Amino acid sequence: EDERQRRLVSSMASPLKKLISSFLLILSSSTIIVASSEPPCRRYKSIISFGDSIADTGNYIHLSDVNHPPQAAFLPYGETFFHSPSGRYSDGRLIIDFIAEFLGLPYVPPYFGSKNVIFDQGINFAVYGATALDRAFLMEKGITSDFTNVSLSVQLNIFKQILPNLCASTSRDCREMLGDSLILMGEIGGNDFNYPFFEGKSVNEIRELVPLVIKAITSAIVDLIDLGGKTFLVPGNFPLGCSTAYLTLFQTAKEEEHDPVTGCLPWLNDFGEHQNEQLTRELKRLRKLYPHVNIIYADYYYSMYRFFQEPVKYGFKKRPLAACCGVGGKYNFTINEECGNRGVSCCQNPFEYVNWDGYHLTEATHQKMANGILNGPYAIPAFDWSCLGSGSVDKEYSFTFSG
Repeated sequence: EDERQRRLVSSMASPLKKLISSFLLILSSSTIIVASSEPPCRRYKSIISFGDSIADTGNYIHLSDVNHPPQAAFLPYGETFFHSPSGRYSDGRLIIDFIAEFLGLPYVPPYFGSKNVIFDQGINFAVYGATALDRAFLMEKGITSDFTNVSLSVQLNIFKQILPNLCASTSRDCREMLGDSLILMGEIGGNDFNYPFFEGKSVNEIRELVPLVIKAITSAIVDLIDLGGKTFLVPGNFPLGCSTAYLTLFQTAKEEEHDPVTGCLPWLNDFGEHQNEQLTRELKRLRKLYPHVNIIYADYYYSMYRFFQEPVKYGFKKRPLAACCGVGGKYNFTINEECGNRGVSCCQNPFEYVNWDGYHLTEATHQKMANGILNGPYAIPAFDWSCLGSGSVDKEYSFTFSG
């Protein structure tokens, strides 16, 4: 009888052991998946950048006709920090420059026109005027502006072509090199909307481009994930209704159409927010598909909008809607009489201005936006800098201003 009971207990224990083992296996697998969806702190060894003029560190100048250099080839561009034109569309450093400083990396060199440069710590494909959608497609849609033919897909294809050489120069496996890089996806897509707005297209027509622009950005991210990319910083759009150029373009708008606190145009800001909502939704979808990849949304909209809500708090002048470098009109800006052209003056105190030349931002704005993204709360999810030590996280940037 005792023997029979022992056998019965033994026969029950066997499936019970299997059940417990299976449960523990599932639990351990689940634990791994949860942990990997929030990657630990990473020490980035390089920055790989795609985008337009917001991140262009000199590509457009090298791609331009030497007999007809762009505005950024002339002072006062670059006056604040570099003390000479650097190919950046600002008086000084861009957000990408402050990110490089924060990570202890050199400023990211432009790919185009760089000679005898080793791109082992960074490479930049961002070009002034670039679009997320291809030029031919935009022209089919009746958008005919004379814009840069170096769209996001062109930048990405060039990167793929040179990738084997890039990896060889770093003596690292390609997947390892991409995995150790912070990949900046722009800002890109803004020009896809800027061109049609300035050509007089309706907001409803332009709104139809939003899902196409987002698809171009997310497709590029997926391509880079397939190549080994592990960390992406993906900026959204700016508050367009606070842009000097847009305020000038729509200056016939009645005063009551402007926000009484900021002076911005709410309907244009609504357009920017609509695009950002669509983008964040798609990024959320990508995070579920690729739980081992860190896809961070950079909230350029609210990291900048606060400067118009409380300008003095952030060191800017009251109602900081005018351009620092420009001429004429309510906002010190006239289309086709722009910064860098002869006879166009520049303010003495760019650090008090949000907007630099009507379209682009001052170094002071870039620095404050970069700080809000790197240290919070404008990166979603937030960066984890625990492995870098508190020195890097609390880093403050100093400015050198020239007259």
